[in-house]
Amino acid sequence: MRVLIVEDEPKLAALLRRGLTEEGYAADVAPTGEDALWMAAATPYDAIVLDIVLPGIDGLEVCRALRDRDVWAPVVMLTARGAVGDRVTGIDAGADDYLTKPFSFAELLARLRALARRGAGEPPSIVEVGSLRLDPAARKVWRREVEVMLSTKEFALLEQLMRRPGQVLSRLDLLEHAWDFAYENRSNVIDVYIRYLREKIDRPFGVTSIETVRGAGYRLRSDGGVA
Repeated sequence: MRVLIVEDEPKLAALLRRGLTEEGYAADVAPTGEDALWMAAATPYDAIVLDIVLPGIDGLEVCRALRDRDVWAPVVMLTARGAVGDRVTGIDAGADDYLTKPFSFAELLARLRALARRGAGEPPSIVEVGSLRLDPAARKVWRREVEVMLSTKEFALLEQLMRRPGQVLSRLDLLEHAWDFAYENRSNVIDVYIRYLREKIDRPFGVTSIETVRGAGYRLRSDGGVA
């Protein structure tokens, strides 16, 4: 998942970004409502964590503007305000969920997962393509009955490929759901991680599942590499 954090408190924004990154998310930070609007319009985020109290345009205005511009990424409102009226106002503005500070990071993660499933249609608990199996909840991957140990980024990349078997995904498609804007060496990172994946899920098993489509990107074979 790629998440936009809209938060003007630098310490909290950094903590949220670090926590999400450690959980395998790609996380970007917008310190103002104005930044949030252009970033959300330019990037297909899977979810947005939006503080209500912001300099300039507040979170409620941002949420309304996003919906007016047909940006429908699920929004979690994040604020110190806890009154029922404030929660109602936030949801009426177009938010999907509401968390009051202070909050549990584990609860935020759970809400983000639930909103992502609701927004895109709930995926199967286990994703299977040929002899490849991937469990998003447990963050585990198997080739046949052998568990394959993957890094966080390798897992995120493979999940994107497995959710769209047989489809060509450009390097940008793959990059946007696993790496954030702060990552500097974006030029060939996908090629490097595709090579890592092939070394782990293909070569030890004598199969070829990830195909290079010249000039277009990469594709996971619909049979998962099993001839």
